[in-house]
Amino acid sequence: MRAIAQGIPCPTPRTRAGQRLSEIFGSKVFNDSVQRRRLPRDVYAALRRTLDTGEEMAPGVADAVANAMKDWAIERGASHYTHWFQPMTGLTAEKHDAFLSPTLEGGAIQEFSGKQLILGEPDASSFPSGGVRNTFEARGYTGWDPSSPAFLRETEFGLTLTIPTVFASFTGEALDTKTPLLRSCEALDREARRLLAAIDEPHVKKVIPTVGPEQEYFLVDREFFYLRPDLISCGRTLLGGRPPKGQELEDHYFSQTPKRILNFMMDVEEELWQLGVPIKTRHGEVAPHQFEMAPIFEAATIATDHNMLTMEVMQVVARRHGFEALLHEKPFAGVNGSGKHVNWSMADESGRNLLDPGKTPHENLRFIVVLTAIIRAVDLHQDLLRASIAHAGNDHRLGANEAPPAIISIFLGEELQSVVESLMQGSSHQPRGGLPLRLGVTTLPPLPIDTSDRNRTSPFAFTGNKFEFRAVGSSQTIAFPVMVINTIVAESLAHLAKELEGKAHSPETLQSVIRQTLLAHQRILFGGDNYSREWQQEAERRGLLNLIDTPSALERFARPENLELFERFGVLSRRETLSRNEVLHAAYVHRIHVEALSLRNLAATSVLPPALAYQASVANAIAAARAALPALDLSEQETLLRDLVTTIGRLQRAIAALEKAEHAIEHSGETRARTVHVRDTVLPAMAETREACDRLEALVDDVTWPLPKYRELLFAH
Repeated sequence: MRAIAQGIPCPTPRTRAGQRLSEIFGSKVFNDSVQRRRLPRDVYAALRRTLDTGEEMAPGVADAVANAMKDWAIERGASHYTHWFQPMTGLTAEKHDAFLSPTLEGGAIQEFSGKQLILGEPDASSFPSGGVRNTFEARGYTGWDPSSPAFLRETEFGLTLTIPTVFASFTGEALDTKTPLLRSCEALDREARRLLAAIDEPHVKKVIPTVGPEQEYFLVDREFFYLRPDLISCGRTLLGGRPPKGQELEDHYFSQTPKRILNFMMDVEEELWQLGVPIKTRHGEVAPHQFEMAPIFEAATIATDHNMLTMEVMQVVARRHGFEALLHEKPFAGVNGSGKHVNWSMADESGRNLLDPGKTPHENLRFIVVLTAIIRAVDLHQDLLRASIAHAGNDHRLGANEAPPAIISIFLGEELQSVVESLMQGSSHQPRGGLPLRLGVTTLPPLPIDTSDRNRTSPFAFTGNKFEFRAVGSSQTIAFPVMVINTIVAESLAHLAKELEGKAHSPETLQSVIRQTLLAHQRILFGGDNYSREWQQEAERRGLLNLIDTPSALERFARPENLELFERFGVLSRRETLSRNEVLHAAYVHRIHVEALSLRNLAATSVLPPALAYQASVANAIAAARAALPALDLSEQETLLRDLVTTIGRLQRAIAALEKAEHAIEHSGETRARTVHVRDTVLPAMAETREACDRLEALVDDVTWPLPKYRELLFAH
């Protein structure tokens, strides 16, 4: 095993031991508390009306907010500000400007206006746009998102005021993931209030989608990381044999955290707490050197920003501690990959969770209606949910016995499934430990939380008072899948509202609508093992989609009915949907193209030369032994040599085939044709190349092998 540097210094803690969390949480955020103290009363009230009711921002409010924000930031040492946005790269972007403005006298003042707060102008042609912007059409705008508070990013040399924004083209199309998410939240709010009014709850003023994304990741030592070109360029290992010990002993999940890693976790949490990110949980995950952190629920747009911050901060802090944080869905073959379980629900302005079953008939009624809408939404729009988590990295884990399959289904749990079946049959339901109760809509039984087991194989599982979308990839922004969930649920809420509006508010009418809807969409409900072959066969009989890879999923994303859906609810225009489809296809091709180039280079320069050298040394050793001891039986040694010769030849042929497949990418047609070529030709060539490399890793002398192996990457703390 290669030596790993010992005694890596732990960074100095930034707070004193025993300092209260309440003293540091949100200390770098221009949050509501700071706004209330620093803004004039009328300005603060106007800003709150904009945020709470969508009222158009009054003139002068932005200037007052900008001035207060600038003073607050400068007092803390900030010299620059930036608009922080989320283009369709799946990452964040920013351009920094100094507060500095020179004066005629040769000095300088620090200025920041409302116009600078509201509007920025980055080059739009250099970001993915799917054809919306070209090099000769460069103008784009970033626009202040007042719903997400500004914050301070700090390094050893200063602070930067960071302002969350949206990003749009000169022609008005959204070029980011945040704008459609905000639109989908408005659509969900509008249709949820409409349905609640239809069941005699007209008093609800606002409905907010809430999200709590769990974040899984791997840590590897940076010294080993820099010895793996594939990790550097691709975020995952493109070759490497399975270690003698992996996760078979099931000894890493929730295991004691090594001190060096625990220090890293504490450092990440402290930095995130200062930025107002409510990180709650940390623990070891299933695979060696795999971990998870999770926050408390927040409004979906804030949760999205905070998850992007979490990924960024995690990687920066990891380097400070001598680690590299790997967010790829499958960094290591043969061990569990990483996901990002998106826990999704809805709450009204008073904080009531609409997916809380409640204890009274009235609460039960609201819950059942909302649940029915979600069941219908997931069934009708399986393709959109699958497309929302389709990308090259996620293809390595979906469908394996470690992550939900490509078939979308809903798990309700035994108790709730029984309630739904009773509703469909029009029969009574007997809760556990209780007396039978009639299922007249106004006398629904109490639906206690956690009366059923969990199903970790389900892609979309009800877990007490929320749904957990378990198929989201660890590296991707949650904005896309949450936008899709919001939109399809909004459509279903609107459908049920239309069914109920204008009709008598009677239990019989409501129960009939619920029953007919559940009967029409019950095929999406499944409580068994989603990993089993039997489920694949059953799902096919039910008519459920099995979109096994990214090209198959993306092929359905821009279907006419989906274009119409997004446009009807004001989430994406037709052009915006088509452009996103183009971006997603291109991202898949580019990602695998980079991996193919990296693997070909790695195989040719890091695997083949030492393999040839070892082959020569074995041949020379056999020749020397035969010369010294002619009667010696060298058949075993010759078997090793033949294996080396055969595998090296196999690798050379695989490298040539991979090069041919990779060169053909640019000549295989338009984007969708390239996507299919990459899947059908490049990926198999990569698999063949890897198999030969991994076989040679098992044959070549360990001292000669130049790359850190899995046993080193996964078990060196």
